[in-house]
Amino acid sequence: MFDEKGEQYLDCINNVAHVGHCHPEVVKAAQKQMELLNTNSRFLHDNIVEYAKRLSATLPDRLSVCYFTNSGSEANDLALRLARQFRGHQDVITLDHAYHGHLSSLIEISPYKFQKGKDVKKEFVHVAPAPDTYRGKYREDHTDPASAYADEVKKIIDEAHNSGRKIAAFIAESMQSCGGQIIPPAGYFQKVAEYVHGAGGVFIADEVQVGFGRVGTHFWSFQMFGEDFVPDIVTMGKPMGNGHPVACVVTTKEIAEAFSSSGMEYFNTYGGNPVSSAVGLAILDVIENEDLQGNATRVGNYLTKLLNKQKAKHTLIGDIRGIGLFIGIDLVKDHQERTPATAEAQHIIYKMKEKRVLLSADGPYRNVLKIKPPMCFTEEDAQFMVDQLDEILTGLEEAVGAKTESVISENTPCRTKMPEEAHSELLSDGSPDPKENPSQKRNGLCTDKHSLLSKRLKT
Repeated sequence: MFDEKGEQYLDCINNVAHVGHCHPEVVKAAQKQMELLNTNSRFLHDNIVEYAKRLSATLPDRLSVCYFTNSGSEANDLALRLARQFRGHQDVITLDHAYHGHLSSLIEISPYKFQKGKDVKKEFVHVAPAPDTYRGKYREDHTDPASAYADEVKKIIDEAHNSGRKIAAFIAESMQSCGGQIIPPAGYFQKVAEYVHGAGGVFIADEVQVGFGRVGTHFWSFQMFGEDFVPDIVTMGKPMGNGHPVACVVTTKEIAEAFSSSGMEYFNTYGGNPVSSAVGLAILDVIENEDLQGNATRVGNYLTKLLNKQKAKHTLIGDIRGIGLFIGIDLVKDHQERTPATAEAQHIIYKMKEKRVLLSADGPYRNVLKIKPPMCFTEEDAQFMVDQLDEILTGLEEAVGAKTESVISENTPCRTKMPEEAHSELLSDGSPDPKENPSQKRNGLCTDKHSLLSKRLKT
């Protein structure tokens, strides 16, 4: 990317510009169709039919009915309507720290949002623990974390039924992004689907951020969990249009027929319009012609190896996790306690931006550096990013070490751990206290004028 002064930036976080910023083939497809016709979706056009065929061909056979929308938020809202109409149930099970969109119906099921504001969790919303095996309730040393986390969902279902409530849906990103780049343990989704189906509900897989080949091994992230797991509804958006507003809900004929039988017609004025469909078709072509799925695997594996070497070198790195071009770096101040290094993460983000590398952080403590770049990301890009990160981590750890030695020599010769006052002093120049709500203060260690004026980068 380039700013208004011509400065070049390496984009490591933009999962919207999926095939690359302003890809010429995508731009050409949009221009060509715009010159010919763009109209209300009431008027049938071959592009929407062709696009629906191409999309459904990437999915399991039973997922065959497409509803086109303008955004991932619209798609998830429609998915809830489909799920609730299917059996006439109302309640929704969501994961802790999940985010599914900005509409009112989605804020209600997004703990990432409603736990920060004044909104109170609605009675029909049930929050299950995120299946995080590094920082969650059941960790990597558990004998069967998949079953343990799935049993938490079963408990919610049982408690809801005992209260006379009925489950309409379980919704989850196939890999949780805002939750901190979480990869669910193998077998988790299968067990959850079994419990949810037994309760008369449906499983909604949110692929808005993680679909279209990002995991490399498969086109859709849910597919990496095995052929025996097929969601009832899949939602998609963001990368689908490479910056153009287009999204979709794909479901089964059974659910679609139950929805249409309600008598409430579904219509979206712009969803699947000729230009949006042309853009979507062009993106599918680029993914295939440029082998971007294979690139995600090759570059993702290379980047993960580089980052694991950094983990061995830097004490601030607690965990490296991910698959393909979806990777998280969990920063900690203490490996044993896994104390989140929130302020340090924000400091790194701003320092990386000064080095013309765009990163962001998320997770419950905003201490997880998230990497989800355009799919054309190269090994050279990966090496450059890691080199800059290495330099910043080295400088940060040296500064912490120097401050620690100073405090130890002056005050407490017998102490071997970093004194809290040393760490506090290092972070004192306007940086947030990690114990404070990180959503309220995000500037990290950098407090120069440039950093303070910089907006937080987020996709």
